[in-house]
Amino acid sequence: MTTHRRDFLRYSAALSIAALLPQRVIAQPRFETNPFTLGVASGLPQPEQIVLWTRLAPDPLNGGGMPNAAVNVGWEIASDEQFRNIVDRGEVLATPQSAHAVHVTARRLLPFRWYWYRFMAGDAISTIGRTRTAPAANDMVSTLQLALASCQHYEHGYFSAYRDMLQHPIDCFIHVGDYIYESSWGRNGVRSHHSKEPYTLNDYRNRYAQYRLDPQLQAAHAACPWLVIWDDHEVDNDYANDRSQDLDPPAAFLRRRAAAYQAYYEHMPLAPQQYQGGPNLKIYGAHQFGQLAQIQLLDMRQYRDYHVCSRPGRGGGNQVDINDCPERLQPGRSLLGATQEQWLTQSLSQSSARWNVIAQTTLVAQSNRATTQGRAIYTDGWDGYPLAREKLLNTITQTQIRNPIVIGGDVHMAVASDLKIDFENPRSAVIASEFVTSSITAYGPSQRRTEALVANNPHIHFANGTQRGYTQFTITPKQWETRYRAVTNPRDPQSEAYELARYTVVDGRAGPQRG
Repeated sequence: MTTHRRDFLRYSAALSIAALLPQRVIAQPRFETNPFTLGVASGLPQPEQIVLWTRLAPDPLNGGGMPNAAVNVGWEIASDEQFRNIVDRGEVLATPQSAHAVHVTARRLLPFRWYWYRFMAGDAISTIGRTRTAPAANDMVSTLQLALASCQHYEHGYFSAYRDMLQHPIDCFIHVGDYIYESSWGRNGVRSHHSKEPYTLNDYRNRYAQYRLDPQLQAAHAACPWLVIWDDHEVDNDYANDRSQDLDPPAAFLRRRAAAYQAYYEHMPLAPQQYQGGPNLKIYGAHQFGQLAQIQLLDMRQYRDYHVCSRPGRGGGNQVDINDCPERLQPGRSLLGATQEQWLTQSLSQSSARWNVIAQTTLVAQSNRATTQGRAIYTDGWDGYPLAREKLLNTITQTQIRNPIVIGGDVHMAVASDLKIDFENPRSAVIASEFVTSSITAYGPSQRRTEALVANNPHIHFANGTQRGYTQFTITPKQWETRYRAVTNPRDPQSEAYELARYTVVDGRAGPQRG
């Protein structure tokens, strides 16, 4: 065990002891204002159960505004919006140690059904959320509707993409990271964080609360279940494992990471058993939607090896010429870590799904950013870990899964590409299809840069970085359809949206086709 991890464990042990001390319980609280300001959410759908979430926060931007006591919270889930047929209900304690967040698992549900749920505390009742269970394990449903989003910078625009999402049938929503931004950058923002960069638990709680107060984001959470993974901005830009971009002392950064991970858990519809405290939170896992689709969620930050060829005195990614960074090719360098890699191989090997989805955070395809000086790549993504990418693609091939689809975000542009073992060889077989979503709001690259990306990488069919939006997927046994949705004006909270591009993948034939 490293010294900085040993120091952190001593620090976290003291916090754990404090959390176990007896606490006052308020069974019938009274609120002067609405305690359910942050809305409701659901996630991790299974055929017979689903996770429900809320948080009591009458003063959400100032630590929550709750007393230093546990509060009794009731919940119920019904098969109808009027709650005439209650299927499951219960009570749970919302504690100050967890910012009075609530994570409960509703059970005794039926497969692939819509349900409605709500929470109660004292005389206060939350808004009603709608959720849907997954199909039964052996069921081949005729259609599954998914949506994908990432990179929602609060200051860069309004979340009007979610407004458009609510106008379409979505069975489950997937968010692949940068749910919040810890930093401010860019010009001409439409709103402000109004606070410094977060470092402490209270800082991160307030940042999540600010994002969660957005009405369109709340409505999207309340409309259907979500599957979520993080990228870097939930903690610190371009962090890798226990190394920050600013090369903070590792023990100090682990304390920051622990605060960020706890706040993430407190504001996401995750299962209680996923978080055990400290700087560790297991977010990777497989999620089955009958025999039609299986989704593997990956963690690309917590376990990765450090970046190579960073700028002097800095951590994180860097744009480098491929010939000037041979360290990229060091054997064994990993983005996922050995344990997660082994799990992914086993999960894919056991899958019998028609469509096998790998949901990760960024662009997997090689993205040569040709310059007048040579061939440049950015080292924070898979291009900085080329042997790890080759290992991932070999795993897809060796497990012989049917219809592999890789989805991601991070790069602030919509991308459709072929995935192949050897990107340098035009004759190398296409082994999987890749779809990357644009950002919800975060500023993207210029059209000149994306046009150059397509021109220099023949395996990339489409790229657009000038439009903000999200992506819809319609899955049937015979076809996968991807529709890139773009908002007309991200500076307008009521902006309309339109279809930017459409691609399909036919069962048994890898590679996106336009149309």
